[in-house]
Amino acid sequence: MASNTPASSALTYPQLLRRLDARQYAPVYLIHGEEGYFTDELVKRFETLLPEEERDFNMYTLYGPESGADAVMDVCRRFPMMAERQVVILKEAQSMRADQLNRIHHYAEHPNPTTILVIACRGAKAKAKDLVAAVTKNGIVFESKKVSERNILPAIADLVKEKGLTVDPKALSMLRDFIGTDMARLYNEIGKLAFILGPGAMVTPEAVERNVGISKDYNNYELMEAIESRNAAKAFAIVAYFAANPKANPTVLTSGMLFNRFSNLLIYHYTRDKSQAGYMDALGLKSAWALRSYEAAARAYNVRQTIEIISAIREFDTRSKGIGSRQNEYALLKDLVFRILTSRGIIRMD
Repeated sequence: MASNTPASSALTYPQLLRRLDARQYAPVYLIHGEEGYFTDELVKRFETLLPEEERDFNMYTLYGPESGADAVMDVCRRFPMMAERQVVILKEAQSMRADQLNRIHHYAEHPNPTTILVIACRGAKAKAKDLVAAVTKNGIVFESKKVSERNILPAIADLVKEKGLTVDPKALSMLRDFIGTDMARLYNEIGKLAFILGPGAMVTPEAVERNVGISKDYNNYELMEAIESRNAAKAFAIVAYFAANPKANPTVLTSGMLFNRFSNLLIYHYTRDKSQAGYMDALGLKSAWALRSYEAAARAYNVRQTIEIISAIREFDTRSKGIGSRQNEYALLKDLVFRILTSRGIIRMD
């Protein structure tokens, strides 16, 4: 027989999945936060928690815009019919009035041990202080957080590890540049790689190119490497490839990558603690390997050049949206790469 898990919060997504797989259930779950992917996947898991033959009588799906707190609590206080437990899922709870959502804390403070209540606030944090406190005490609060551009590399690396794979640093950067922070797509693509490559395999650039559809020679990682080594011929060849394959290589991803890279390079230049640990802490890096590329970039572009380049990227972003220019965005990208490679550290004050 499954047992209720002790009250807990701050679980990661994989940890919560493992608890559900082990049938370690809490009486109340509050799933909220900006990243909709994790909320959707967890709700799907709860929808299949009961055996199929029990769902007709013991699975209840309520919707926030249509349900008041009293209706939710009344359903939760019922007893299951010829089964060990019932599951009550309150979807779109973020659409309830804040006072109505918060009132459910009266139930969460004394939950029915034969009910599993799942409160799902998709795309938003629950504005219900008392409810959050009660679920933290008697159940599980899971915050589905957006993964930032700054943290996406370690997040992808953790996901690859979770799937039983290892990853080449270049392949890791290719996945970041091509997929970004789209968690649904990341889980899908890395799950596909795990299925194709098998347990313990290394995710290589060739594997990414073959199975995800990113060129191992013409991608944002290679463009950044060409820029950092001032290899103009290679940089312009990559831009030409992007222009010939625009759907797979949108300029918004390239400019975003360049902006993040040179913004971090500016942080590198201004970091006071010049030790390896100091740089890694300032840049939020988890490996010395990732730091080496910043060391190379800093040798190629001094602080004034870096500031000039960031200004050029901002200008590209504006002009590529049709503001002050009617040029093709890939022609503008070619011009941007030229300006980066020939930067002299001239900072315009206008």
